[in-house]
Amino acid sequence: MAKMQSVSRQVNHPRRSAQENLNLTVDGTETPAGSWTQEGSTMQLRRFAQHAVAGVLVLMSCASSPVLAQSDHSHAAAAHASANQKAKASALVKVVRDATARFHDVAVAEHEGYYLQFGCVSGSDFGAMGMHFVNMPLVMDGELDATRPEIVIYEPQQDGSLQLIGADYLVLADAWNAKNASPPELMGQLFHLFEAPNRFGLPAFYTLHVWAWKHSPTGAFVNWHANVSCDAYSGHNP
Repeated sequence: MAKMQSVSRQVNHPRRSAQENLNLTVDGTETPAGSWTQEGSTMQLRRFAQHAVAGVLVLMSCASSPVLAQSDHSHAAAAHASANQKAKASALVKVVRDATARFHDVAVAEHEGYYLQFGCVSGSDFGAMGMHFVNMPLVMDGELDATRPEIVIYEPQQDGSLQLIGADYLVLADAWNAKNASPPELMGQLFHLFEAPNRFGLPAFYTLHVWAWKHSPTGAFVNWHANVSCDAYSGHNP
């Protein structure tokens, strides 16, 4: 019996031995399990939590960077496209001004084959288009040339004179569609389609107004100019 008791003293309890040999390492400091008090464990857990939160924030920052970069790239691309469109618009207005400057004198326009058609075109809610001096051979050729507008546009003045305000490019839809797979555009500006029948008595046609000589508050290429009036027109409207 005494022998058995001696053997029993020499055997270490396996669970106690594992616990006594367990050391914990936090923040680079090894802490024996025997000194792991309740207060110490709370402090160590707080440190561990702070490091974990910091790590998550770093990961979130890294993950969001490509999104921010992509957003910046999209804004830059949109700004570039907008600047390019404005440059094209300004270029077309300049071409029209250069091509029609001599027509400030309406007699010059008439001498080159432009004659008044449609009276003075106005709209009840849209301002007006003014007086269209049309070059019919240019209309009928089915071609578009920025330096040779089919129509030059005037606004009647109270003193009876005519003020040049812009130009109009016009091509009959059938003639254009017979040779082209897509609607016309001129230096980046798309044409408007007028279906038939229409107030002008024309077959369906594509048109692009360029208000090169009088600023339009709603844009240089709209059909109706908000600040143009036919009030001073004394002729007959068809």
